[in-house]
Amino acid sequence: MSTVAAISTPAAAGGIAVIRISGEKALDIAEKLFCPFGSKRVGDMEGHTCAYGRIVSGGEALDDVLLTVFRAPRSYTGEDTVEISCHGGIYVTRRILREVISLGAEPAAAGEFTKRAFLNGKLSLTQAEAVADIISAEGQSALASANLMSEGALFKEIKSVSDGLVSLLGALAAWTDYPDEDLPETDPETILKTLRESETVLEKILRDYDCGLVFREGIDCVIVGRPNVGKSTLMNALLGYERSIVTAVEGTTRDVVEESLRLGDVLLKISDTAGLRETSDEVERIGVMLANKAIERAQLVFAVFDGSEELSDADREILEKLQTKRSIVIINKSDLPQKLDKKYINADIILEVSAKERLGVDKIRDEVYKMFGLSGCAENPTVFANERQKLCCDRALGHIRTAIAALGSGETLDAVTVCIDGAAEALLELSGERVSDAVVNDVFSRFCVGK
Repeated sequence: MSTVAAISTPAAAGGIAVIRISGEKALDIAEKLFCPFGSKRVGDMEGHTCAYGRIVSGGEALDDVLLTVFRAPRSYTGEDTVEISCHGGIYVTRRILREVISLGAEPAAAGEFTKRAFLNGKLSLTQAEAVADIISAEGQSALASANLMSEGALFKEIKSVSDGLVSLLGALAAWTDYPDEDLPETDPETILKTLRESETVLEKILRDYDCGLVFREGIDCVIVGRPNVGKSTLMNALLGYERSIVTAVEGTTRDVVEESLRLGDVLLKISDTAGLRETSDEVERIGVMLANKAIERAQLVFAVFDGSEELSDADREILEKLQTKRSIVIINKSDLPQKLDKKYINADIILEVSAKERLGVDKIRDEVYKMFGLSGCAENPTVFANERQKLCCDRALGHIRTAIAALGSGETLDAVTVCIDGAAEALLELSGERVSDAVVNDVFSRFCVGK
């Protein structure tokens, strides 16, 4: 493979930046650019050692740097690798990279270094994907899952299932070739036991996928209610600062105000909307239309009602909109005398709060965690499959269930074998043990350049 290079740190000014070079020419290229302050040349450096010196090009000193050498195969990529840590100026970093490329390196593609680690057997495909998950993790649960993946937790789970299925396929093939032999491995009860165990493992991975999606990507949430029930005050209370304008004038919020906040370990992408009501004001009417669209696309709705007033027709219309949505009914203004009768609200979750006084707002986090089944995942490190891995698990589970049904209905073992083979293929694709170039390229195209 060619020698590649890229800046592995963000393209912004900072304290330091790192230029990574990997491939058979990495040491030679570094040798031509790096002048050590000591006597040891790059070619004489042992793996996992550093040297302090200067990058020089055409007699011009570009920067004082720290150069680290990793020799194959004991490097991230499995190839000879050099990392140049320079000052984090945008110009000096790009200038050094240009010099590296001028000496024979090629610009690295997105995810090139991790892709080489996979191709050189340093990482499984699921471990390689975990690298991107570690970089993008925005909470402790997502990070804990990514670290488990990087240690090979998902690969080991899938490997145990696929090995069992492949062993079963071998026994079934032997039975086909030697039908007169007494082969206990082909006994229907033994086959069913293996399939049931495989089914259990895959079902757990798929159950945890939904939690993982929430921890990785967050929840799209919208706050709705009629004017002046305290929607903006609630948003400000959740955020902990004044983001939405709050006045006693009805219709103050006329647009969708969007912000992100953390509820424990979950990112809540929250939208404050215009009060839902009939209005002749053109601008407010557009705001109401945007609010209704926000309700349609939201994963979660916070429906706010004024507890100091009786339930109105407008309130009842809002409750109707919630019938097909995950929602939490929030009765606001609990610090005032209460007039709203909760018996007219048909909802699973009803919370009483005072957004103005910030009383009871902390209960919202617990209800969100319960609603999305996050509590168990947050308390215990859990492997969260990504979308590609989920699709492979779906395919494998479908084949396994078909095989179980075929056994139950008395189908021939040939038909069962076809189903098991399909499940094994899906799992081998998931782990990367048998995967097409197209899938590999797609996985690494989602990485950033330099990783």
